[in-house]
Amino acid sequence: MVAPGRPARLQEVTARENVFGRAGNVRCVERLRLAPMGGSLATTWLRYLFLRLSAEELRAVPWRVYLGPALVVTWLAGMGRYWDHPSASGLQMLGIGSIVYVFVLALVLWIVGGSLGARNWNYPTVVTLVALTSPPALLYAIPVERWMPMDRAQLTNVWFLAIVATWRVAILFFLLRRRAQLTWPRTLVGTLLPLTAIIAALVALNLEKAVFQIMAGTAQPPTSNDGAYFVLMLLAYFSSMAFIPLLAIYLVLVVRALRERRERRQIA
Repeated sequence: MVAPGRPARLQEVTARENVFGRAGNVRCVERLRLAPMGGSLATTWLRYLFLRLSAEELRAVPWRVYLGPALVVTWLAGMGRYWDHPSASGLQMLGIGSIVYVFVLALVLWIVGGSLGARNWNYPTVVTLVALTSPPALLYAIPVERWMPMDRAQLTNVWFLAIVATWRVAILFFLLRRRAQLTWPRTLVGTLLPLTAIIAALVALNLEKAVFQIMAGTAQPPTSNDGAYFVLMLLAYFSSMAFIPLLAIYLVLVVRALRERRERRQIA
């Protein structure tokens, strides 16, 4: 008997459970999760980056399968970001900072999303989904200053920053709306509030030397990253002004989410 409205692949899982019992169901579910909707790992990853996965497919992405490859790409992107940076630290050159950043960002998103009422929102899955957004950052590894004048290289890196940042914000919004199934107001606040903290962290980690040099008036040779640093400083300024209003709205939404959970428990 085919249940109306149920996806055919989930009906197959149910049928396997009826015939083979729980063990057969577990094996079938694992195969379903390895390749959501019949796609390979690479195909699913690409569709994820271009916001083409459905809510069902997003929930079927297994973190045990995708986390390892995603962290490898994160590591490569981290090394590429700083491989020719004149003042990068050892951790930045090795790409370790990018990996740590993924886990910290995922922790912030997990806390914020969970407090806003996100569904099926566990930390390993959030870490995986955040790490899967790393491929766009490979743009940073392109040494544009090798074949461009310095002013054009700076402008190009600003465009790279804008593309990567906008792309990742779109994916975050997509996750909170489709995967976590938050309402539009909660999705908007859940997207913008962590970003203010992220930009502040970028300032603390990457711009402290540039800020010091600007304030002290010390002369340093220009680099291709100077334009991107200036943009981040502007973003940090506006983020600091938006943080308090966003935090106030966030607290109101958290209270509403707690009331909704209490009501659902009473009904159950």
